[in-house]
Amino acid sequence: MTTHAIDRIRWTKLPVPLRAIVSGLLIALVAANVWPLLLLNLGAPLAAIAEGVFLAFYVWWASGGGPPRKTRTVRAMAFRRATLSRKQWFWSLIAAFFFAVSVHASIVLLFRFVPFPIAAFRRGYDFSFIPSTSLRWLAVVVSAISAGICEETGFRGYMQRPIEKRYGAPAAILISSLFFTSVHLTKDWATAGIVPIVFGAGVLLGLLARTSGSLIPGMIGHVLMDVGLFAYWWTGIAGTFNALPVSQTGLDRFFAVTCLTLAVSLFLVLFAMSKIRTVSGLQVSSDE
Repeated sequence: MTTHAIDRIRWTKLPVPLRAIVSGLLIALVAANVWPLLLLNLGAPLAAIAEGVFLAFYVWWASGGGPPRKTRTVRAMAFRRATLSRKQWFWSLIAAFFFAVSVHASIVLLFRFVPFPIAAFRRGYDFSFIPSTSLRWLAVVVSAISAGICEETGFRGYMQRPIEKRYGAPAAILISSLFFTSVHLTKDWATAGIVPIVFGAGVLLGLLARTSGSLIPGMIGHVLMDVGLFAYWWTGIAGTFNALPVSQTGLDRFFAVTCLTLAVSLFLVLFAMSKIRTVSGLQVSSDE
């Protein structure tokens, strides 16, 4: 028996959650860090082209293409490769859009209670080396696409899906959301108030992946969320949050509108996911 075969046997004997966690982290984080290296070494235009090619091959392989043949079925299962109907797409896109709205409304609401720590949020996101505003926007969009595709593939696909099949959706979504949050705790912007927002985002993305049966709607929502995060909160290309906490301004109209926006957007996310379940006839136990 070859060393490779022995290693494979050892790997398959590991508990499913451990294998899923390791695979999910590797699939998400290794791929997501290709873009920063390209951007720093090639400049925005060439890096964007190279990243587009990389992501195309990444999705092709992660969804079951290429070698090794023995893992194609497993990779397709982990990627949640599925065909959605028009109605499923409609409600999935509604859920994806209002997911992004919910996250940003939550952040705005947080910084109406505590001051916005602009220095912490901008640390590590300096795009000043990019020579023009248009190229900075290009970097923002590609950064969001890279993070959305790689993180959804890793966390909601390769990590959540195997655990989901073995132990059910609640445990799988909880585990993937905890690791999704833990990975982001390394960021300077991960203040105490931001942590529950990141965890909540992970839960909603996990629910969307489970409900739709596909990673694509979650990728779309994740990209929309990250475009706003990169452009506004992290780099300031789209502006800077200047609103003062309500302890200084009182409960003004902006605060009320933010609360209403958050409540309505969260309702629409959950309502859209319930509609996806209805139109698809999803049974929780059908693929466990």
